Amino acid sequence: MTESWATFGADLHLDLSAGRGLRAGLVEALREAARSGRLAPGTRLPSSRSFAADLGIARNTVAEAYAELVAEGWLTARQGSGTRVAERARPRRPAAAARVRHPARRRPSYSLQAGTPDLGGFPRAAWLTAARRALTDAPNEAFGYAADARGRVELREALAGYLARARGVCADPERIVLCAGFAHALTLLAGVLRARRVREAAVEGYGLDVHRDLLTRAGLRTRPLAVDASGARTPDLSGESGAVLLTPAHQFPTGVALTPSRRAAAVDWARTTGGLILEDDYDGEFRYDRQSVGALQGLDPDRVVYLGTASKSLAPGLRMGWMVVPPGMLDEVVAMKGPTDWTSSALEQLTLAEFIRSGAYDRHVRGMRLHYRRRRDELVAAVSGRVAVSGLAAGLHAVLDLPAGTQASVLRAAAWQDLALDTLSRYAHPEAGLPEREALVVGYGTPPTSAWSPTLAALVAALP
Repeated sequence: MTESWATFGADLHLDLSAGRGLRAGLVEALREAARSGRLAPGTRLPSSRSFAADLGIARNTVAEAYAELVAEGWLTARQGSGTRVAERARPRRPAAAARVRHPARRRPSYSLQAGTPDLGGFPRAAWLTAARRALTDAPNEAFGYAADARGRVELREALAGYLARARGVCADPERIVLCAGFAHALTLLAGVLRARRVREAAVEGYGLDVHRDLLTRAGLRTRPLAVDASGARTPDLSGESGAVLLTPAHQFPTGVALTPSRRAAAVDWARTTGGLILEDDYDGEFRYDRQSVGALQGLDPDRVVYLGTASKSLAPGLRMGWMVVPPGMLDEVVAMKGPTDWTSSALEQLTLAEFIRSGAYDRHVRGMRLHYRRRRDELVAAVSGRVAVSGLAAGLHAVLDLPAGTQASVLRAAAWQDLALDTLSRYAHPEAGLPEREALVVGYGTPPTSAWSPTLAALVAALP
């Protein structure tokens, strides 16, 4: 029976046009591939039989070419090990290439910059179990092009149940749109708002510049709202703003919750003006002193877009986020996203769905809640009597209020300790006109477990 070339060994692409005749061309092509480094030292070459079948030439031609290159020292051949590219000195890079190389930016030894969870806490074993189950149960069509731009229905159904139970969200699976994280969701919503001829969006006076920039790039002006101990000053919302971006459960970065009266003011504004509230519930599961504040979306699902991600609860590398969209704008969001789901792997979506349905997600969140609570307690104890800790006992960061006139010296001392820190002013909207406040935003969720103690010690050493 004739065997197909497709059944033999590893693939190896060579251009045989360089030499005279088949054997000479093959020898030259292999020699050049080894010389240039395209075939790395130690690479195992196909057997003469399979390579001859791939190239459509006689087996003896390949065997003779191999023998010649072995004799020259380009290849090695050992019984049981096959024919391999010989170990040789790597070719030197041209001087011009060396000049354009840029040195890698050195990371500090310690970091307390906010925004990242303890990546070592990712539940690898439980995730692998969920992935195996999801892969086993996945329908064949899950491996094709996604037909529904909203994402896999299995994950949308799992999220609907979880968000209703844990966050008080009115979540219909039909109105959930999956996306590649919060930034992707905000980009889509900004595009919808601009298409609706909205020209301005209100934002909290303290917040991430990345999010403000996304709105600006979509053509929206950002109007800052002052933030105080009660959260964003939503009674100051203007009719000129067509939307407002809020972090009601745990304001980032000041760490306060939006009070009931401020929540009501935001909803009243949206109903009166036809505006839209974009609710960023980035770490709503992590409250340590009492039950978490429920989502603002439950007050008016027709005027609030709920946005959540797995970035803080699991890991940002999953690139997994979701929106619960009001009925009146679902078609616009889906159209803005495109005719299919290009953003998230169907298998990752199915795995997260299984992870939630099996109860593994709840168990993981409870475990990490205890982990971060211990860290926050250790942080508060370590800085007690030196600086004040403000904000809720929640989330993955805290604000340390410094004595007046000490911020600059603390930053210098932190640099001496090789510790990366962010100040509260780093998050201020440039037009907010906020009162001067010397404070640090400390991301106690960021350090890996092995580095937590020395990182905390470096912080204490830098404080006045």
